Amino acid sequence: MSDLLIGAYPWIKAFHIIAVIAWMAGLFYLPRLFVYHAEHDVPEALFRTMERRLLKAIINPAMIATWILGLCLVATPGVVDWGQVWPWTKAAGVLAMTGFHGWLSARRKDFERGENRLSGRTYRIMNEVPTLLVVLIVLSVIVRF
Repeated sequence: MSDLLIGAYPWIKAFHIIAVIAWMAGLFYLPRLFVYHAEHDVPEALFRTMERRLLKAIINPAMIATWILGLCLVATPGVVDWGQVWPWTKAAGVLAMTGFHGWLSARRKDFERGENRLSGRTYRIMNEVPTLLVVLIVLSVIVRF
């Protein structure tokens, strides 16, 4: 298995980066949809459809691919030294991003049931969470602090 992972490493890394980009794009866009949904008098069905499709067709599969490919990278011999700090900060950032993803999923269900209680301002503030987490994750991997 180690030889397979070592040989496929560049491919796994490339597809991991592609999956991360898709996941992040969705996590940046969904809260913005929630802002418009919460603040504007628009056709509810349109926003519900857009939010559901974004989550189910893009964000969820991209997160799953990110996790699977990331775990393959971690399992590749010589890639991660768990004695350093950076893999732990990256792991914390990825877990927090996954938690944010779950929070967005729950908010989508609130909108679906007509039970949204949060303001557009709250969604604007929450829209900054993935940016902060991406900074932590990228600096952890690239700078390896």
